[in-house]
Amino acid sequence: MNRDRLAKVVQLREEGRAKQDQTILEEARTLLLELVAAYPDDAEITYQSGVVHDNLGLGPQAIPFYTRAIAQGLSGPDLERCLLGLGSTYRALGKYQQAETTLRRGVTEFPDNRALQVFLAIALYNTQQYREAMELALTNLLETTSDEKLQYFKRGLSYYALHLDET
Repeated sequence: MNRDRLAKVVQLREEGRAKQDQTILEEARTLLLELVAAYPDDAEITYQSGVVHDNLGLGPQAIPFYTRAIAQGLSGPDLERCLLGLGSTYRALGKYQQAETTLRRGVTEFPDNRALQVFLAIALYNTQQYREAMELALTNLLETTSDEKLQYFKRGLSYYALHLDET
């Protein structure tokens, strides 16, 4: 497998995503499907095929690519992004329990990824786990904001984030 070819297709997909250009994304999709057909056991190609389907708004078609890439041993930053893509796609499709499970795995394996944590907070809201959802959302907000008014109240808000049910 020529990795340069895959890199060029990924670059094309990224260009299409950045420009929100469906024509470019469709071209990337066609090229990735050709690569998947030629290299069906390549986790990175499978994963990128999931991403391009997601970029095109084809979430239901993205899921099998994401799950197969994970089963094929996807690792590192690609696995991190794949878990986020898969979890957020499940959530967008109303598959909240699958979203929660996937995103929890992502947070466990990549604890510094705030996007995974925030998407998990949204999935937790969808599964009516409001306290944990708020805790995650508030903690991420307070740890990343530079807003001076929030910073002024950070100690109190951080306490409340962990003790939401107290009066």
